[in-house]
Amino acid sequence: MSILALKEDRPTPKCVYNFRVYISAAVAAFCAVMIGYDSAFIGGTLALQSFKNEFDWAKYTTDEADLISENIVSVYQAGAFFGAFFAYAAGHYLGRKKGLQIFSGVFILGAGLMLGTNGKRGLGLLYAGRVLAGIGVGGASNLTPIYISELAPPAIRGRLVGLYEMGWQIGGVVGFWINYAVSETMPESHEQWIIPFAIQLIPAGLMFIGLFFIKESPRWLFTRGQRAKGLQNLCWIRKLSQDDMYMLEEVSAIDAASEHQHATVGLGFWQPFQALWHDSKVSYRFFLGCSLFFWQNTSGINAINYYSPTVFKSIGVTGTNTSLLTTGVFGVVKAIVTIIWLFFLIDNLGRRNLLMYGAFGGAICLYYVGAYIAIADPANHPSASGQLSSGGISAMAFFYLWTIFYTPSWNGTPWVYNSEMFPQNVRTLGQAFAAASNWLFNFLVARFTAQMFTAMGYGVYLFFASLMILSIVFVFFLLPETKGIPLESMDRLFSKELAPRNAHAVVMMELRSDEESFRRNVEGSGIGLDKDEFGEKSAHVEAV
Repeated sequence: MSILALKEDRPTPKCVYNFRVYISAAVAAFCAVMIGYDSAFIGGTLALQSFKNEFDWAKYTTDEADLISENIVSVYQAGAFFGAFFAYAAGHYLGRKKGLQIFSGVFILGAGLMLGTNGKRGLGLLYAGRVLAGIGVGGASNLTPIYISELAPPAIRGRLVGLYEMGWQIGGVVGFWINYAVSETMPESHEQWIIPFAIQLIPAGLMFIGLFFIKESPRWLFTRGQRAKGLQNLCWIRKLSQDDMYMLEEVSAIDAASEHQHATVGLGFWQPFQALWHDSKVSYRFFLGCSLFFWQNTSGINAINYYSPTVFKSIGVTGTNTSLLTTGVFGVVKAIVTIIWLFFLIDNLGRRNLLMYGAFGGAICLYYVGAYIAIADPANHPSASGQLSSGGISAMAFFYLWTIFYTPSWNGTPWVYNSEMFPQNVRTLGQAFAAASNWLFNFLVARFTAQMFTAMGYGVYLFFASLMILSIVFVFFLLPETKGIPLESMDRLFSKELAPRNAHAVVMMELRSDEESFRRNVEGSGIGLDKDEFGEKSAHVEAV
């Protein structure tokens, strides 16, 4: 399987896969670096003795300390839940690019507030800052996948939206190792625990600046009546003239989809809500989108991300620094596997197969880890040498194997799927519901995980493994494959007449037939785009 093996819906000029589309996607995906960094650093930072000393942790009971930790972690997800819905209005009226600028600015404000936290002032600024930062990443988590999917050529759409997941893992690796670095190299002090909070400003600032240098989504511009600007941006992103056959086909498809949306759903702010209520095809896709994030979050990933020291302690890893080191290795494994997913799997093996294979393999691994803890009880029977036993080593191996199964399947694929399956004028609202459902389930996991480990012990692993098995049934019967399907053809894919497991093959065959007919008609009639209609500036690609 080659990195260059692309599944194209029609003959595509090689210049379409150019650096502009990759750079634009990478800038937008920087919001995921902020999210991944938070998920990795926050649990480890709260576990630092310097943080506990400054806020007099010893005065709390175990239950009280768990509650405060859960609140600090979970208010971020609560803010993100509302931010995902705020992004619908921003994306509809202001566009994808300006919306991302606003939410990255909100995140910067929140991260700045956190830096004012100290023992004297208490935790108030930390709570407020994390709520604002959550709103920022919640809004960006809505708009980023949409923006990338709307500018991506179909053959590499999964790869480009996958940059969002790659950013998440890069942030995670940095977060894990920053915690380890400050714990190993710095004395216990205010600076030791505040530095990880300050580093959040770096990816947020880079994203905010980078957004000034990329183009607005052409498809959003078309829906807002800014046709000339939309065509100009599309020509710049594709590096093609508007007279190129590929451009003729793409603009024709956008026009047809826009006309269909105008005649059915409508192009106003409230029409997508009406479609959600009255159109069963739309509401069904909303259900699928939200359900995907239910299954993602009940796989156990965020319990492990936010409370990794607790997870490794349950397997038998002892010592704060050793736990942080083990967590850092976990982050590196996820990042490496994400690169493989990004370039080799998502646009080749496809979304549907990845979700099913990953769930099955991941469930087997978690069953093993849970069974080991149930039998060996390493927390109450530690090794005399202080090192992991052979059984503990095997449990760690299966835990990392679970990471290898989970990361290229449920970690990023739901984001890709949601970014592409909705019709154009419903896409922002659909992604808002999907992203909000992710943050809602994320919040519930972050809020109650510590208590789950206390109450259920090894049962937590068996619980998550069983839900992963159930997710296979959901995917097999309800999700059609979306790889290589143009955004404007998603309605065909989700047609009630097609069984999900066969829909992809049928639609791809129809698309090839339609493409041949379109080319024959254009070549036979000499039809082209009227340059006067779009303006001279959009006639050719801008100079680099």
